[in-house]
Amino acid sequence: MFPTPADIYDKTAAEIEKQGYDCECLGGGRISHQSKEKKIHVYGYSVGFGRAEHSVTTKILKEEYPDYEVTWADEGY
Repeated sequence: MFPTPADIYDKTAAEIEKQGYDCECLGGGRISHQSKEKKIHVYGYSVGFGRAEHSVTTKILKEEYPDYEVTWADEGY
């Protein structure tokens, strides 16, 4: 069985907090990565954490993947 987003967050938060940092989940969503077409699309939300600020995620992805077309939408699950 695959871990849920909450399981992943709990494990990651515990590791971060051991180093003396605070950790807070600001939301979730999905990422579609089409490597051959060099496209990334950020969309949807997390049932447990709500919707992340996709514009922020998209900005970070554009910096990391400048040769990709990176888009986002609030629609979808």
